[in-house]
Amino acid sequence: MRGFDERQKAFEAEFQRNQELAFRTTARRNRLFGLWVANRLGVPDGGAAEDYARAVIAADFAAPGDDDVIEKVRADLAAARIDISETELRAALARAAMEARKQLAQS
Repeated sequence: MRGFDERQKAFEAEFQRNQELAFRTTARRNRLFGLWVANRLGVPDGGAAEDYARAVIAADFAAPGDDDVIEKVRADLAAARIDISETELRAALARAAMEARKQLAQS
């Protein structure tokens, strides 16, 4: 029975690590995406761009999935009269996800 308990604990620990990595990857992806959008909006690099990126990260907690993030940035871009399609936004989000995984793998 001891071997089973040890295996169970190992699986639980691995699951927890995977969940934490997924959360960190998503948060990093949203930050990178937020910085990309901030650049499109003409937000200066530095504090203002980081503030916008944090707002994008926070938007992800509104609902499961990526739609809340996409809708937030679409609304912001539309308010600034910048026309970017949802397809372009999702492609940029995918590129940010790849970069986030790469950055976390290096750290």
